[in-house]
Amino acid sequence: MRKRIAILISFFLLTSVSWGQQQPSGGNTQPTAQQNMPGMDMPAHDMSNMKDMSMGGTKDDKDTDASMPAMHSMEGHMDMGAHMKMTALRPVKPGDAERAGRVVEDARKASTKYIDYHAALADGYKIFHPEVPQKVYHFTNYQYAVEAAFNFNPEHPTSLLYEKHGDDYKLIGVMYTASKRLGEEQLDERVPLSIAQWHEHVNFCAPPPDRRKEMLAPHPLFGLKGSITTQDACDAAGGTFYPVIFNWMVHVYPFEKDQAGIWSVERQHGDAD
Repeated sequence: MRKRIAILISFFLLTSVSWGQQQPSGGNTQPTAQQNMPGMDMPAHDMSNMKDMSMGGTKDDKDTDASMPAMHSMEGHMDMGAHMKMTALRPVKPGDAERAGRVVEDARKASTKYIDYHAALADGYKIFHPEVPQKVYHFTNYQYAVEAAFNFNPEHPTSLLYEKHGDDYKLIGVMYTASKRLGEEQLDERVPLSIAQWHEHVNFCAPPPDRRKEMLAPHPLFGLKGSITTQDACDAAGGTFYPVIFNWMVHVYPFEKDQAGIWSVERQHGDAD
C-alpha cells in the first residue's frame, strides 16, 4: 500500500506538469487525455515545483532519490487527519439500495471480461508502473478518465484494480473518479452517499525542492502527513499550498459477497484485507 499510494501521487504530480505544458495558452478547449487524468483535476502549471518527484521512466538514481521523501510522506490514507476529506454517510433514501446495486452490477459486468489482464491491455488499459512492487496495481483507461470528468458511466471505470500473484494479476475491483468541482449532491447522483463514501486529498503543502527530505522526518511539516494544513502556515514555511490535489475517488469491489465488502472504505485505503 505504501508504495502504491506514493507512486500514484508522484505520477499524478509529474504528469500534470508535462501534460499542462501542452495546453494552449488561450481560449477554451475540450479536455483531452493529455489534459486530464484519473483522480486529478488541478492547474498543471501550479505543480511545476514538484516535477522531479516522479519515479516513472527514469534511470537516474539521483532523480529517484529525490522523489522518495515526497512519496513516503504520502503514505497511510486513514491516518491523514486534516489532509483527508470524505463524504459523510447519509440516511438511506428509498431507491438508494437499488441504485447502488445497479452500479455494482455494471461494475461486475464491465470488469468480468478483464479477469484475464491481457484483455484489459488489449482494450487500452495501461498498467501504472508494473516494474514497481505494489499491493494493488491500477490499470487505467485514460479515455474513461476524461469521460468521468463530465459524465458517470458505471460500465466505464477509470481504473481496474489488480493484485499480483507471481506473473499473473488477480482482478479485485474498479475505481471510479469524479471532478473535484462536483458537490456531494452530484456525487450522490452517481453513487448514493448512504451506501458509498468518496474521498479526496486536501490541504497539501508542497515543500521547496531543497527540503523534500524533511517529509521523512517523524513529525514532518510538509506533505499529506505534515502538520501544515493552512495556506498561511505553508507560505511561512516557504512551501506551495494546494487546497485539493486530487479529484474525488471511490473503489468498488463487485466480487465481494456483501455490501460491507463491496463498498469497504477500509479496504480501499489499504488498512484492511
